[in-house]
Amino acid sequence: MVTKPRRLPKQERSRERIDAILSTTMRLIGEKGIDAVTMKEVGALAGGPIATVYHYFPNKSAILAMLYERFSEVSRARFGAIIAEIRGLDDVTAAADHLLDDYYERVAKDPAIQDLQNAIQADKALQNLDIAETRQQARMFCDHVGPLIDPEKREQFGRVVFLIFQLAGGVVRLALTQDEQEGRRTIDDYRSIIHAQLRLFL
Repeated sequence: MVTKPRRLPKQERSRERIDAILSTTMRLIGEKGIDAVTMKEVGALAGGPIATVYHYFPNKSAILAMLYERFSEVSRARFGAIIAEIRGLDDVTAAADHLLDDYYERVAKDPAIQDLQNAIQADKALQNLDIAETRQQARMFCDHVGPLIDPEKREQFGRVVFLIFQLAGGVVRLALTQDEQEGRRTIDDYRSIIHAQLRLFL
């Protein structure tokens, strides 16, 4: 499945057209779910013919991939701000809590993001993008925290952090299928697992 746009925008008008396509797609996803969204409908509601959508995106997966990349860009910025608060080992667990809560609350409040995340897991090519993004964020965390822990444990720490980050997506998706009370318990149970794993290194 192709997940790359046909061409990247160079002129302001082209960037505006792509922004319109992406914002329209995200709105439709929130209203009716990804499966019900069509390229034709996106083109019509984004203010142009279907040919304009295909001019930039070969298929819906390519649109979803760009939406995911934009979501990831915002995630990395928020992520970077949170890990910048880590000054010593005592701050690591609090930062992990902040990261988990921030991600959960961000996804919980936006049905379109929830549907996008589910679609990412259902498409192998898009799932690979998600894994690559998780690896990047895990590296960011380890680059910041690694110097604070025993050098002999850093390699194992990196593996554990990657697993924690990758599994967090599934935990959040599970929590969002539950009622609010049970969902919160699921998040808190996962928080306890994170704490137990981090204590092995801190």
